[in-house]
Amino acid sequence: MSLRFDAELEKYGPGSAMSPPGLLEAQDYCRRLAGSHYENFTVASWLLPPRLRQPFCNVYAYCRWADDLADETGDSFRSLELLSWWERQLDDCYRGRARHPVFVALINTIEEYDLPPEPFRDLLSAFRQDQRKRRYETFAELLDYCRRSANPVGRLVLRLGRFDNAANAAWSDSICTGLQLANFWQDVRRDYEQDRIYLPRETQRRFGYGEDMFEDRTASDAFRQMLAFEVDRAESYLEAGRPLLEQTPPSLRVDIDLFLRGGLAILDAIRRQQFDVWKRRPSVGKLAKIRLLWSAWKAQRGTPA
Repeated sequence: MSLRFDAELEKYGPGSAMSPPGLLEAQDYCRRLAGSHYENFTVASWLLPPRLRQPFCNVYAYCRWADDLADETGDSFRSLELLSWWERQLDDCYRGRARHPVFVALINTIEEYDLPPEPFRDLLSAFRQDQRKRRYETFAELLDYCRRSANPVGRLVLRLGRFDNAANAAWSDSICTGLQLANFWQDVRRDYEQDRIYLPRETQRRFGYGEDMFEDRTASDAFRQMLAFEVDRAESYLEAGRPLLEQTPPSLRVDIDLFLRGGLAILDAIRRQQFDVWKRRPSVGKLAKIRLLWSAWKAQRGTPA
């Protein structure tokens, strides 16, 4: 467990004797939490319209806490206990009661934007699965995980932007699934070091790559071909969601475009390394991110990127 999270858990976790903070204090906590964590493209982007920055920070803070409860304890049993506690806090929030600063801030956002509980619950379901399931037999199993680990975030964004409908939800799901897959293929080594393999066994068999070969941590021809196949598949999901941009409110369009471009940039980074994700984690550098931002900004204002 990291020192930061250990301190947060002691202060705000189960058994804490803290009094519920006021709304302004809770909102400030969520803003600070959103601003203190590195992400490829931060959810609470400065590009967001001012009216949406706080709601996005509140939702992000919920996701950040849930993710840390799942990954920072180093103990699957303890993580499951904490995720159950977090879900009880969510239940209380939907009953109009909140003690934790994240839920004190989130309760108004839920009411104002009519956020359903299912996306929040689905995220917890995926985080629980990570404690129990470390291998995937089929790509369909992996898609089911993405449905609960990534797609709910997009569904919440649609609600916050007030452009939630069946067609937009399907495009959003496709983008979010593509982003989750890109993250998996970027982090093959990191996940393996945590005894997690997201590359489906059916894909491994297709390219003649057995699980015993992961231990070598080398980019053999079979591994490169296997990862190239999955990278192309992730790209197809991202591109399939592109029509969402035309339906996105102008105030959010650059952000959504940036997420899409960011996922594609990760996949391109993997390709530039010739699919050798063992020696070095593919990443998108600061200069490249600035270029992506500039391209997204121009594209959504009618100027060719």
